[in-house]
Amino acid sequence: MKTAQAAPSAKLIVVIDDDPAILDGMSGLLRGWGYRVVAAASGGAALARLAKLGEQPALIICDYHLRDGKYGTQAIAELRHAYEIPALLITGAAAPVNPAGERAIRYDVLHKPVDVSVLQSTLSRTFRR
Repeated sequence: MKTAQAAPSAKLIVVIDDDPAILDGMSGLLRGWGYRVVAAASGGAALARLAKLGEQPALIICDYHLRDGKYGTQAIAELRHAYEIPALLITGAAAPVNPAGERAIRYDVLHKPVDVSVLQSTLSRTFRR
């Protein structure tokens, strides 16, 4: 597995996924690269953890399909109501669609299985903006 240089100033990344194995894997990978991580199974859980931490995150990484018929786009919107931050949406679908009635939300999309080098370059590009 390719490793990254230490993350500049240890940026805080929110990872949202309802699959515990994927959540742990992505969190571990990002921590290994030097990022700090808030991991949660939903947007609401992420907001609660961020409130306790009292810190602005630098990025959201969110799975597209979440439990109970929820979408990652909804979790991103929920967090963006509190924080103005970039987001990456991860999906196994060919092209994710916003559920009916949802406003247009800007985010980068990565497709599963996520290539580690693509994730790394996407993070670098996102943080350079």
